Amino acid sequence: MTIRPILTVPNPILKEVSKPVEAVTDDTRKLMDDMVESMYAANGIGLAAVQIGEPVNVIVMDLARDGEPPNVKYFVNPEILEDVEALKPYEEGCLSVPDVFDTVERPERVQITYLDYNGARVTEWAEGLYAVCIQHEMDHLKGIVFIDYLSRLKRERAVKKVVKAEKLKAAG
Repeated sequence: MTIRPILTVPNPILKEVSKPVEAVTDDTRKLMDDMVESMYAANGIGLAAVQIGEPVNVIVMDLARDGEPPNVKYFVNPEILEDVEALKPYEEGCLSVPDVFDTVERPERVQITYLDYNGARVTEWAEGLYAVCIQHEMDHLKGIVFIDYLSRLKRERAVKKVVKAEKLKAAG
């Protein structure tokens, strides 16, 4: 398994629409394993493949809290089948927009379908943090970053903050 660098805004790859995966293969599983290592190394709870420069419909997620054993979930070609009308605000952050947090409203429950790590079809309802996280990561597959939901001013400030931090990091 390899820790891969996570792209940050305004990298244009993050705006690409990801492509469907034809079948879950050993290469797909290797990508998912790398994604999990990369997500853990960055202290994240979810990661879309496009965030490591691979614009394919693959997401990994682990919502286990501190002290709980890891509980990784793998999503290949995820789709939302149904959502509830009730929206719930949630403060979101993103590994591609480090140290920026803001409130986004999303449906509080969604029914999703996807292929798991072994290529088996799963259909289930997600709610709470799980619903927020899967919708956030699925947005990445469409080239949408959570700051796209914010006002233009907040979005521009967030990008400037990330660019400045990246320059400072590069300067050592």
